Amino acid sequence: MQQSNVLLFLLMSCLVFVSCDSNRVFDTYKSVPNKWHKDSIISFKVNPPDSTNAYNLFVNLRNTNDYKYNNLFLIVEMSFPHGKTIKDTLEYRMADPSGKFLGTGFTDVKENKLWYKEQVVFEEKGDYTVNIQHAMRENGKVNGVIELEGITDVGFRVEKP
Repeated sequence: MQQSNVLLFLLMSCLVFVSCDSNRVFDTYKSVPNKWHKDSIISFKVNPPDSTNAYNLFVNLRNTNDYKYNNLFLIVEMSFPHGKTIKDTLEYRMADPSGKFLGTGFTDVKENKLWYKEQVVFEEKGDYTVNIQHAMRENGKVNGVIELEGITDVGFRVEKP
């Protein structure tokens, strides 16, 4: 009986630890069905809590062993409430030189928290829209990868520094 109490205590401790993310302001994932088509844009609407504090922004990704590249190119576009738009093409390393994925996780699904921007102040009040799409190409080929395999979820996170 004592062993089950210890297991219950450990389980409850893990739940408290995971749910207490005091830096999180916005953190949402959207699933990618089977393969991520190059024209598929994943959008997030963010309404920041204030216009005075600075925040760090992240693109979050979950990938499986079906992901066959060691890097990832993304196009991330942020639209401001009053019409201004910023578009960035970003490259992230997904695996080390030996091919081992860099994300965290105990199963074949790895979670990646990728820097997008730091110390961002949302000066305009209202909804910001963040659009994310992949821009993968294979070496020596002009056309991009039409359907990217191995990415299961794409997320966007805003947190206090």
